[in-house]
Amino acid sequence: MKKEDFKADTRYTVAWRTYDGKIRPANLYVYRLYDNCMIARMTDASGFLYKIGYDQILRIVKERTVAPAERFFIPDAVLKESTWKDRVMMERYSSSPRAGK
Repeated sequence: MKKEDFKADTRYTVAWRTYDGKIRPANLYVYRLYDNCMIARMTDASGFLYKIGYDQILRIVKERTVAPAERFFIPDAVLKESTWKDRVMMERYSSSPRAGK
């Protein structure tokens, strides 16, 4: 896949080639798009943030744009490309503005 296939603040269901080479289904919330990767949150129970290369996504199964009132907030400093230079995963708790947290 390529950068042009994705949009920020959008939920995706994808076929993802994990870092150990296994192909798994994944539900993503994409925060930022960079030239070689995207920063996305796994919307499963863990909620971890991941740096995912576009070449790791084999197929987009479903795409849904998220309304502004339902978007998750992460500070810009956490989403900067320089923050992700030496990491592929980060545990970060964030909530939806609608949840009142």
